[in-house]
Amino acid sequence: MEFTDLDSCVKDFSDLGADYKVLEELNREYINKLQEVGELQEKCMKGITHQSYRLGIINRSIKKLKGNAENADVLKNLGKDMDRRKVQLHEMEQTLPKQNGLYLKIILGNVNVSILNKNDKFRYKDEYEKFKLVLSVIGFVMAVVNLFTNLRVLELSFMFLLVWYYCTLTIRESILKVNGSRIKGWWRLHHFISTVVSGVLLIWPNTRTWYEFRQQFMWNMSLCVVQYLQFRYQQGCLYRLKALGERHNMDITIEGFHSWMWRGLSFLLPFLYVGYIYQLYNAYTLFQLSFHPESTWQVPVLCGLFFVLFLGNTVTTSLVIPQKFGERVAIIKFRMLTMLQIDLAARNHVNALSSESSQPKKNE
Repeated sequence: MEFTDLDSCVKDFSDLGADYKVLEELNREYINKLQEVGELQEKCMKGITHQSYRLGIINRSIKKLKGNAENADVLKNLGKDMDRRKVQLHEMEQTLPKQNGLYLKIILGNVNVSILNKNDKFRYKDEYEKFKLVLSVIGFVMAVVNLFTNLRVLELSFMFLLVWYYCTLTIRESILKVNGSRIKGWWRLHHFISTVVSGVLLIWPNTRTWYEFRQQFMWNMSLCVVQYLQFRYQQGCLYRLKALGERHNMDITIEGFHSWMWRGLSFLLPFLYVGYIYQLYNAYTLFQLSFHPESTWQVPVLCGLFFVLFLGNTVTTSLVIPQKFGERVAIIKFRMLTMLQIDLAARNHVNALSSESSQPKKNE
């Protein structure tokens, strides 16, 4: 509500002065708390460093003493306690700021990108997944449009979108890494290589070799639906495990495993391998085109890059399958053992009750 005279404005400003004094005091308290938080963070980081250093000394000493059979049980228990302590220290590290890696220092400088609040971490991870989903859909639409049109502007727009997408993805994943994500190294490298592939495609001249490869590449990008399925699987696992309280908020790849995950992964694997085989087919086609009279340097370079992507994706995914299967078997064994223990405990309880009920009769 606006005022109609100057006296009302002066009076309202005077009343506002009292509120400002409260706000000023609150801001001063906030600044003091920030300084205290900074000092506490520094002390915690020094404490974690000291703990890690001492644990390293103890660990090296244990390795030297393992030959002593007399202290085998003590050494075994100590090793378990040390593993537990390392996990606890790792959890503490997730609540403290970390320095940026080399890539982030080059891109962003020495800006602090640590996310200390767990809910904010999950929100950032969720936004990362949504970013991939949205861009996958946009890439799918643009690839389909390019299949039925032949406009150089649309082609270049699509290539530029891919360059921007993968560059942004590498930055976001580096921020996730700083905040404790355990994403496998190959998948980060995969996106760096994909950035190079997109850049080489963007500067590929408008030659006959490009038009012979163009249709095949656009069909390849139409397989973005595979990426969509993969991202939905990962996001579903993340939400479900977070609800169970068994997963770190910044994880991308699934290392802890459950039976319901195997059902989702077994559905996804055929689509993934189809995409990988298509990458090999791209490499084979480009290898043949490298002998074309109008071939440029982009053709053999892309041939090598597509082959590296095929090889890395296939090997990494193939190594994950036995790991997941082994984890599934271990979970089944653990469940069976737990059921046996529960059954044994129930029987012992029943026997104890029956013995108690028969005791008064003996006394009589």
